[in-house]
Amino acid sequence: MNHFCNQKILPAAGSIKDFEKLMKTDFEYIILLNSHIAQLQSLMQLAHRHKKKVLLHADLVQGLKGDEYGAEFLCQVIKPAGIISTRTPVVSMAKKRSLIAVQRIFLLDTHALNTSYRLLSSFQPDYIEVLPGVIPHIIKEVAEQIQIPILAGGLIRTKKEAEDALNAGAVAITTSTKELWKCI
Repeated sequence: MNHFCNQKILPAAGSIKDFEKLMKTDFEYIILLNSHIAQLQSLMQLAHRHKKKVLLHADLVQGLKGDEYGAEFLCQVIKPAGIISTRTPVVSMAKKRSLIAVQRIFLLDTHALNTSYRLLSSFQPDYIEVLPGVIPHIIKEVAEQIQIPILAGGLIRTKKEAEDALNAGAVAITTSTKELWKCI
Protein backbone atom coordinates (compact mmCIF):
# COMPACT_ATOMS: atom_id res chain seq x y z
CA MET A 1 0.00 0.00 0.00
CA ASN A 2 1.19 3.51 -0.82
CA HIS A 3 1.10 5.51 2.43
CA PHE A 4 1.51 9.29 2.24
CA CYS A 5 2.83 9.02 -1.35
CA ASN A 6 5.68 6.89 0.04
CA GLN A 7 6.85 9.77 2.21
CA LYS A 8 8.81 8.07 5.03
CA ILE A 9 9.25 11.20 7.15
CA LEU A 10 6.25 13.23 8.25
CA PRO A 11 7.82 16.43 9.53
CA ALA A 12 6.04 17.83 12.57
CA ALA A 13 6.01 21.60 12.92
CA GLY A 14 6.18 22.55 16.57
CA SER A 15 5.85 26.26 15.83
CA ILE A 16 4.33 28.56 13.22
CA LYS A 17 7.87 29.42 12.10
CA ASP A 18 8.63 25.73 11.43
CA PHE A 19 5.27 25.36 9.65
CA GLU A 20 6.13 28.27 7.36
CA LYS A 21 9.58 26.78 6.65
CA LEU A 22 7.96 23.49 5.65
CA MET A 23 6.04 25.32 2.92
CA LYS A 24 9.34 25.63 1.04
CA THR A 25 10.16 21.90 1.18
CA ASP A 26 9.27 18.97 -1.07
CA PHE A 27 7.17 17.31 1.65
CA GLU A 28 3.57 16.87 0.57
CA TYR A 29 2.34 15.74 4.00
CA ILE A 30 3.21 17.69 7.13
CA ILE A 31 2.02 17.66 10.73
CA LEU A 32 0.96 20.75 12.64
CA LEU A 33 1.51 20.26 16.34
CA ASN A 34 1.02 23.43 18.37
CA SER A 35 -1.48 25.96 17.15
CA HIS A 36 -4.22 28.31 18.28
CA ILE A 37 -7.78 27.98 17.03
CA ALA A 38 -7.71 31.55 15.66
CA GLN A 39 -4.68 30.73 13.46
CA LEU A 40 -5.97 27.54 11.88
CA GLN A 41 -7.86 28.90 8.88
CA SER A 42 -4.97 31.08 7.71
CA LEU A 43 -2.48 28.23 8.25
CA MET A 44 -4.62 25.85 6.19
CA GLN A 45 -4.93 28.47 3.42
CA LEU A 46 -1.14 28.84 3.42
CA ALA A 47 -0.72 25.07 3.21
CA HIS A 48 -3.22 24.77 0.36
CA ARG A 49 -1.44 27.51 -1.60
CA HIS A 50 1.76 25.46 -1.29
CA LYS A 51 -0.03 22.18 -2.12
CA LYS A 52 0.63 20.71 1.32
CA LYS A 53 -1.59 18.22 3.09
CA VAL A 54 -1.76 18.90 6.80
CA LEU A 55 -2.29 16.35 9.53
CA LEU A 56 -3.51 18.44 12.45
CA HIS A 57 -2.80 17.34 16.01
CA ALA A 58 -6.20 18.16 17.52
CA ASP A 59 -5.08 17.71 21.13
CA LEU A 60 -2.59 20.57 20.76
CA VAL A 61 -4.96 23.20 19.35
CA GLN A 62 -5.25 25.87 22.02
CA GLY A 63 -8.80 27.13 22.48
CA LEU A 64 -10.44 23.98 21.13
CA LYS A 65 -12.22 21.46 23.31
CA GLY A 66 -10.94 17.96 22.55
CA ASP A 67 -14.30 16.30 22.00
CA GLU A 68 -16.40 15.23 19.01
CA TYR A 69 -17.83 18.76 18.62
CA GLY A 70 -14.36 20.27 18.44
CA ALA A 71 -13.43 17.55 15.96
CA GLU A 72 -16.51 18.28 13.86
CA PHE A 73 -15.48 21.96 13.73
CA LEU A 74 -12.01 20.93 12.53
CA CYS A 75 -13.48 18.61 9.87
CA GLN A 76 -16.12 21.01 8.54
CA VAL A 77 -14.45 24.41 8.89
CA ILE A 78 -10.68 23.92 9.03
CA LYS A 79 -10.57 20.89 6.68
CA PRO A 80 -7.10 19.45 7.24
CA ALA A 81 -6.11 16.31 5.33
CA GLY A 82 -6.17 14.42 8.60
CA ILE A 83 -6.48 14.60 12.37
CA ILE A 84 -4.18 13.10 14.99
CA SER A 85 -5.47 12.63 18.54
CA THR A 86 -5.22 10.49 21.64
CA ARG A 87 -9.00 10.82 21.98
CA THR A 88 -10.97 8.12 20.19
CA PRO A 89 -14.14 10.25 19.67
CA VAL A 90 -12.01 12.87 17.88
CA VAL A 91 -10.37 10.26 15.64
CA SER A 92 -13.76 8.63 15.00
CA MET A 93 -15.19 11.94 13.82
CA ALA A 94 -12.23 12.43 11.45
CA LYS A 95 -12.81 8.96 10.00
CA LYS A 96 -16.56 9.56 9.72
CA ARG A 97 -15.84 12.79 7.80
CA SER A 98 -13.39 10.98 5.45
CA LEU A 99 -10.26 12.65 6.79
CA ILE A 100 -7.12 10.65 7.57
CA ALA A 101 -7.74 9.42 11.11
CA VAL A 102 -4.67 8.84 13.29
CA GLN A 103 -5.05 7.42 16.80
CA ARG A 104 -2.05 8.35 18.93
CA ILE A 105 -1.12 5.78 21.59
CA PHE A 106 1.49 6.06 24.32
CA LEU A 107 3.12 2.75 25.17
CA LEU A 108 4.24 3.40 28.71
CA ASP A 109 4.00 -0.16 30.00
CA THR A 110 2.33 -3.53 29.37
CA HIS A 111 -0.99 -2.28 30.74
CA ALA A 112 -1.01 0.63 28.26
CA LEU A 113 -0.11 -1.76 25.44
CA ASN A 114 -2.95 -4.16 26.32
CA THR A 115 -5.41 -1.28 26.71
CA SER A 116 -4.39 -0.05 23.26
CA TYR A 117 -4.97 -3.50 21.75
CA ARG A 118 -8.49 -3.58 23.23
CA LEU A 119 -9.24 -0.07 21.97
CA LEU A 120 -7.93 -0.78 18.48
CA SER A 121 -9.84 -4.07 18.20
CA SER A 122 -13.12 -2.14 18.51
CA PHE A 123 -12.12 0.94 16.51
CA GLN A 124 -10.21 0.97 13.23
CA PRO A 125 -8.45 4.29 12.64
CA ASP A 126 -6.60 4.69 9.36
CA TYR A 127 -3.26 4.82 11.21
CA ILE A 128 -1.94 4.57 14.73
CA GLU A 129 0.94 6.66 15.93
CA VAL A 130 3.03 4.69 18.42
CA LEU A 131 4.98 6.66 21.00
CA PRO A 132 7.76 6.39 21.84
CA GLY A 133 8.96 5.33 18.42
CA VAL A 134 12.39 4.22 19.62
CA ILE A 135 11.30 0.70 20.62
CA PRO A 136 11.42 -1.29 17.39
CA HIS A 137 10.63 -4.65 18.99
CA ILE A 138 7.34 -3.23 20.32
CA ILE A 139 6.55 -1.61 16.95
CA LYS A 140 7.07 -5.04 15.38
CA GLU A 141 4.78 -6.66 17.97
CA VAL A 142 2.04 -4.05 17.46
CA ALA A 143 2.31 -4.44 13.67
CA GLU A 144 1.85 -8.20 14.04
CA GLN A 145 -1.06 -7.88 16.49
CA ILE A 146 -3.15 -5.33 14.62
CA GLN A 147 -3.63 -4.73 10.94
CA ILE A 148 -3.47 -0.94 11.07
CA PRO A 149 -0.54 0.94 9.52
CA ILE A 150 1.83 2.36 12.13
CA LEU A 151 3.48 5.75 12.39
CA ALA A 152 6.39 5.89 14.83
CA GLY A 153 6.93 9.09 16.76
CA GLY A 154 8.44 10.43 19.91
CA LEU A 155 12.09 10.44 20.95
CA ILE A 156 13.37 9.44 17.51
CA ARG A 157 16.52 11.54 17.25
CA THR A 158 18.87 9.75 14.87
CA LYS A 159 18.74 8.37 11.36
CA LYS A 160 19.43 4.87 12.77
CA GLU A 161 16.48 5.11 15.19
CA ALA A 162 14.24 6.20 12.30
CA GLU A 163 15.46 3.37 10.08
CA ASP A 164 15.02 0.84 12.92
CA ALA A 165 11.39 1.94 13.39
CA LEU A 166 10.73 1.68 9.65
CA ASN A 167 12.39 -1.75 9.48
CA ALA A 168 10.25 -2.88 12.43
CA GLY A 169 7.06 -2.16 10.51
CA ALA A 170 6.29 1.56 10.74
CA VAL A 171 5.14 3.03 7.41
CA ALA A 172 6.48 6.49 8.34
CA ILE A 173 8.19 8.46 11.08
CA THR A 174 6.65 11.55 12.66
CA THR A 175 9.32 13.90 13.94
CA SER A 176 10.00 17.48 14.88
CA THR A 177 13.76 16.80 14.74
CA LYS A 178 14.72 18.95 11.76
CA GLU A 179 17.91 16.97 11.05
CA LEU A 180 15.76 13.91 10.29
CA TRP A 181 13.61 15.82 7.82
CA LYS A 182 16.47 15.58 5.32
CA CYS A 183 17.92 12.13 5.82
CA ILE A 184 15.37 9.49 4.79
